Amino acid sequence: MKVSFSKSGAAKSGSALVISASGVDHAYEEAVTTAAAKSAGFHGKANDGFSTYVESGVRVIMRGRGDKDIFDYEMAAAKVAKSLRGTGETELTIHLTGTDATADDAARAALGARLASYIWNKHKSKATKSKKPDLNSITVVCDNADAAKSAYENFYGPAGDGVVLARDLVNAPPNEIYPVAYAERIKGLETLGLEIEILGEAEMNRLGMHALLGVGLGSERESQLVVMKWNGGKDGDAPACLVGKGVTFDTGGISLKPGANMWDMKGDMGGSAAVVGTMCALATRKAKANVIGIVGLVENMPDGKAQLPGDIVVSMSGQTIEVQNTDAEGRLVLADALHYAVTKYKPAAMIDLATLTGAIIVSLGDKYCGLFTPDDDLAKQISNAGETSTDLAWRLPLDDHYDKMLNSPNADMKNIGGRAAGSITAAQFLKRFVGKDTPWAHLDIAGTGMVNGSKDPRQPTFGTGFGVRLLNRWIADNHEG
Repeated sequence: MKVSFSKSGAAKSGSALVISASGVDHAYEEAVTTAAAKSAGFHGKANDGFSTYVESGVRVIMRGRGDKDIFDYEMAAAKVAKSLRGTGETELTIHLTGTDATADDAARAALGARLASYIWNKHKSKATKSKKPDLNSITVVCDNADAAKSAYENFYGPAGDGVVLARDLVNAPPNEIYPVAYAERIKGLETLGLEIEILGEAEMNRLGMHALLGVGLGSERESQLVVMKWNGGKDGDAPACLVGKGVTFDTGGISLKPGANMWDMKGDMGGSAAVVGTMCALATRKAKANVIGIVGLVENMPDGKAQLPGDIVVSMSGQTIEVQNTDAEGRLVLADALHYAVTKYKPAAMIDLATLTGAIIVSLGDKYCGLFTPDDDLAKQISNAGETSTDLAWRLPLDDHYDKMLNSPNADMKNIGGRAAGSITAAQFLKRFVGKDTPWAHLDIAGTGMVNGSKDPRQPTFGTGFGVRLLNRWIADNHEG
């Protein structure tokens, strides 16, 4: 997708032009007359809009901004770009001259249009692909074009790259993205300046990562732990650490899931995709921070060698876990990944992301992810980053009452706490592998990382890339000088 910024620009034949206006007096070069606007019932109110064609085949789309003090240019541009899907329009020109749009607004408008234009059709043949070309060029015409271009190229554009990468990973079929293939895909990001280290099963076995390794026992495909390092900060500064659950397919193991919709479990690696996408964004924009990204990659399959309900495993931390349900596997992967991150890298702060529980979907739906942390300052940082980035997070409690629900008579803990407060007990489980000295937060993105039928025009069906923009903003606001 080509994105550019200009202080002036005329519409081209075959292009689409959007004008954000508070009224019909701001019509672009009088291409849309007051009479035409009136006949369409357009008065510049919020959510007002109409479309018409003018000379040279230029399609003009008017969008009203109403009397709002703060106008969401990103969402407005996304709605227009989404409306152009399947129309054959290839160019979109967003005119913001004469409005109160800041350089940041203009950059976000470009990002909104780009995200709304995302299409996953890699595996469609020519016979089923649309014969009409897709949008491939976005130009934002604004008074502050140089500053807008800088904001886009140095922040929003790289974030968009990361979101697109995360979406591609989540949407990919499980016969394409499995642990070893996924690890090799990540290895390719070394071209951006990331340092990539891949640990196989032999290395993880020596480290005692039997919680993670137990999940993959039933699969013929080898589990992997991938470490991504971005050294953009000062030498010696403790890194921020991002940890992601990467279950490339989750059958539930011996605790087999129902067959209906099981195909969506290719997306159970959405937390890892968010971490990979964020590391891509940070490296692309040369973030001035030290950041470690860690993803545990496994495939959870039923097999004669698979882990059994009732098995007891020893985690890397030395704590023992009774596996009462093999479908509560993501927390087992994260348990060893989190302990590895804390002991090896001693991070300044750490966030893990996982499509962890169905309970969080019941609690929060697909608008907010669940935020769990005992650290009030970190909670505020993440909530603020969520509001700014539009990847929203809602804090839920952690408490000894819920922690006790994990106690087992046979081991140090069990991996499920029962039906009640399922998202909370999952977070309490992870907390046991972090320690008291590391600021840590868990984001449960089961409801936001995979969405079918989203009403947000920026989001495609299924893989959303949720978490990339939040983490990118959190790093920028709290870990860059």
